[in-house]
Amino acid sequence: MTQIDHQVHSIGPDIAGSRIFKFIAFLYGIAAYLVFFVTILYAIGFVMGLVVPKTIDTGTDTPTAEAVIINLLLMSLFAVQHSVMARQRFKAWWTQFVPKPVERSTYVLFASLSLLLLFWQWRPLPTVVWDVDNPDLAVTLVTLSFAGWVLVFMSTCMINHFELFGLRQVTNHLVGKKEEALRFKTPMLYKFVRHPIYLGFIIAFWAAPVMTVGHLLFAAVTTIYIFVGIALEEHDLIGLFGDEYRQYKQRVSMLIPWRRSV
Repeated sequence: MTQIDHQVHSIGPDIAGSRIFKFIAFLYGIAAYLVFFVTILYAIGFVMGLVVPKTIDTGTDTPTAEAVIINLLLMSLFAVQHSVMARQRFKAWWTQFVPKPVERSTYVLFASLSLLLLFWQWRPLPTVVWDVDNPDLAVTLVTLSFAGWVLVFMSTCMINHFELFGLRQVTNHLVGKKEEALRFKTPMLYKFVRHPIYLGFIIAFWAAPVMTVGHLLFAAVTTIYIFVGIALEEHDLIGLFGDEYRQYKQRVSMLIPWRRSV
């Protein structure tokens, strides 16, 4: 190694450990989290047709075939980004370029931007598949959809919400606290169902008093993606925790509480 190469390699750790970098990384993590938080709030309005300026059933009128293709491409872009960047092999490569303390925040930011692009460019397919006339049943479905979103948020808090979305990592880096070794844990709802976050999304997407073709397409494709995502995620978890996770998988149902795992 030449003297210049040695100097270049020696600069990296010094910069990564500097107070300025730690503070910038912390601000970056907060910014990424705020983008995520705005995105998830918009997602609730987008799916449920509430408050936000553009919902799943509003937007540019587009021929049906074109609308389906555009929507599938948008969902595929999110699925690829969300799955590929979450894989351990990608993380090992990615952290050669992105400092490890902000890796999770960067993942969260990219996922949020992919969703915002989807909301922006989504093409409505307004043909009604079902429309619940009974007001009590309609209110029940809306309430159930809200309950799905609440389940999503509750489930993230049970496994450390701020770690899941990158804030804990940048905070620990700022104060010089070492990251704890990964431990397998099954708090609260995770004792009854392995993936309560995904369960919440499924409930939120399907519990609709008015289901249009566009909403149905979104719910169906995202549900398929959830099952693919579960398979990929559990493959990684078995790689991390081995027999401990295999036993958990045998003991606890994937999505339906209290149902025996198969």
